[in-house]
Formats: sequence, C-alpha cells, structure tokens
Amino acid sequence: MSERAVVPNNLEAFWMPFTANRQFKKNPRMLVGAQDMHYTTADGRQVLDGTAGLWCCNAGHGRPRIVEAIQKQAAELDYAPAFQMGHPKAFELAARLAAKLPSPLDHVFFTNSGSESVDTALKIALAYQRQIGQGTRTRLIGRERGYHGVGFGGISVGGIVANRRTFGTMLTGVDHIRHTHDPERNAFTRGEPEHGAEFADDLISVINLHDPSTIAAVIVEPVAGSTGVLIPPKGYLKRLREICDKHGILLIFDEVITGFGRLGAPFATDYFDVVPDLITTAKGITSGTVPMGAVFCSADIYNAFMTGPENMIELFHGYTYSAHPIACAAALATLDTYEEEGLLTRASELASYWEDAVHSLKDCPHVIDIRNLGLIGAIELEPIEGQPTKRAFSAFLEAYERNLMIRTTGDIIALSPPLIIEKSQIDELFDTLRGVLNSIE
Repeated sequence: MSERAVVPNNLEAFWMPFTANRQFKKNPRMLVGAQDMHYTTADGRQVLDGTAGLWCCNAGHGRPRIVEAIQKQAAELDYAPAFQMGHPKAFELAARLAAKLPSPLDHVFFTNSGSESVDTALKIALAYQRQIGQGTRTRLIGRERGYHGVGFGGISVGGIVANRRTFGTMLTGVDHIRHTHDPERNAFTRGEPEHGAEFADDLISVINLHDPSTIAAVIVEPVAGSTGVLIPPKGYLKRLREICDKHGILLIFDEVITGFGRLGAPFATDYFDVVPDLITTAKGITSGTVPMGAVFCSADIYNAFMTGPENMIELFHGYTYSAHPIACAAALATLDTYEEEGLLTRASELASYWEDAVHSLKDCPHVIDIRNLGLIGAIELEPIEGQPTKRAFSAFLEAYERNLMIRTTGDIIALSPPLIIEKSQIDELFDTLRGVLNSIE
C-alpha cells in the first residue's frame, strides 16, 4: 500500500487538543516564533503573551541560557534510561528543587506533565497508606471545579463537568467538596476573599459520611486556575490542613499553575504558609520549553517505602521519560534564570500594579466579577443567554486580532503573563483588553 501524498500545511491530519477544530481550521491562528514577552504570527505580527503560553512560560520565551542548555544536552546525552540507571543532572535538579521547598518536602519524583504529576501523587498517597498499615484508606477527595489534568485519576478527583461528562465512569471511591467561589459575598475582591473559610468544613461532612479510616488523601489547587481563577478565602487552606492532620489524611497541593513564582513566592505553600504532604508541579519547571513535571513529597512518605531488601523496587511506578536528560538540563537552566533575575518573587513587586490594572476593567460592558492574586487575573463576563462561552471566545478572537494573547474558560478571561512583564506592558495589555471588551456584543 503506497503512502498518501503529504501536502505541506495541510491542517486536517492534526486533531488539536482542547480546540474547536473546525473553527480553527477555517481561520488558523499560527505562531511561528517567540521571544521574551511576544509571539510572532505567520503573518509577521507581534502578539503580547498575556497567558505565559498555557500558564507555563514563566521566564518568557527564547531565553538564551535555557536554549543553550537544551542544545548542549542534546549533543552530550540525548537520553538515559530512568529505571535502575541515572544521570548526574537528575540528582542535581532534584536537590536544587528540594532546597526551594519548605521542610519536610525534600524528595522529588519526576514526571513529564501536570497530568502525570497528579496521577503519580494519587498513587503515592494510596501506596503510602497501604505501606503504613492503613490499607482501608482508598478514597480520594477532590473539589468541585477543580482541574487536575486529563488522566483518569486527575479527571476523577477533578470537578470540571465537561471533562467528567465526556468519559463516563472513572475511578470509584472518589468524592468532592464544594468550590470556594462565592460571588454574592466576594465579587470584585482584591486578593484573598474575606468570606468563605468555612467551606473547608465541607471536608468534615465528607469524613463523617465515609469515615476517616477510608480516606487516603485530599487534593486541591491552592488557587484554582483553569476553572477561571478561584482565589481561596482567607484561612481556608489552613483549615483544610488542620482537618487532614486531625484525621490522618494526606493533603496534596496541585501547584502545576501556582508553582515557580506565579503568586510572588516560589510556591503557593510559601505564599499561604501551609505545608501539604505532596505537591504536584509541571509547566514552570522548565518555563514550558521541554515537557516535564515533578511531585514533591515529605520525608515521612519517602522513608515509609525505604524498607525491606535493598535490591527490591520500593515503588512500582514510573515513566520512560522520567528525569529526561534534556528536560533536566532545561529545568536547571530555568532555575538559573529564575534566580539570576529574581523571578520567583518578582510577582510580589508587580502585584499591586497588576491588581489595579485588572480591576480597572470593572466598568466595561458585561463584566460581572474580577479576581486577582499575584500575577493572575480573571475577568468574568455575563454569558449570552443560550450561548454559554460565546462572549468570552469572541473576546479571545478579537484580542488576537489586536495582537494580544488571552485565555478563556467558560465565559471567564484568565490572565497569567510571563513573570518578566514590565509595567508598560501591563498597561498595554489592559488598554488592549478594554478595547476588546468595549467592542464585543
């Protein structure tokens, strides 16, 4: 059977992820280059990146140190097996990452994405409970409107309806607590809402329903990003930590979005002063240049597995590309860039200016709520009756025509620019977005 002729720039073969494929292929939006704060389009326009790619390019685009590290590593050691073998950069990276986390989060398991990090953390939690003689603890607790990637584990503990509806029955033994979004009391809040810490007590109700001896772990995003930037009320995360401690339940923070400087601290655990048992990360670990993720776990969890004969595998889990040499090189160079430029805390310097800019859109048509924290912002639009998501998607298309990249989820515009953004670029971003909001129906 002969091969079919390959036609350059034929768009049909690629089934695009999380994309309206038919709409895109009628009027493609092609990116062909990127540098610092801007993408270059196929027609030569410079588009301001208001989303750090997909929440991931925290150091911006085309950063020389990272590019050079990737090129050099590909020539030196392109791949090394991750099972029963190692390479130096994997251990160097793990040590440097662990040094940035509060004690006792001092061990790192490498993955290739946020979705893999979540499934890894859930598996570690289940295996740990069994390892310490708590094998009845098999239940996992997520949260409504939570997003934890696209693996079956992540979708199961996640709470985004479209993700769950599409694939039918997933993991059994999963329950959910309410999300914290409360627009009646907290609309247009600047930073952490004053009201809603009591939502954490939903976990007590779930514990009473199932009995704590059946629950292995609770997983939450410190700030829910992909669902539209839901900021935790003051005291909420501390209350979750207290409840988990009381009942022997592990607490997992999904920091795939909040990790690596997004809030103005290295991680959300630093920002909120709440230390979970496990943290999932990805995205900013390489500033989006090479797929990579990591799970941080406490010494207690790690040491619980370090028993039995030394020649035996302690945890039957891993990936072909765990700690891939090129990904490790990219991550090390990314850490260097973060450290040299102070990017892991730079959002704290810009947060007030960013907050004022986000909330300056309050008077725009159709805006019903605005939320912000660190260098994250959300503008929620009133949906068009009978046509949910259309208004925000129209804003996305119009913003692109005006040389601005934004992200939409439902009828919410989400913003998360690279941490290198300047105040003048913040002004440009919101001046453009004001024009967009004033122009759409």
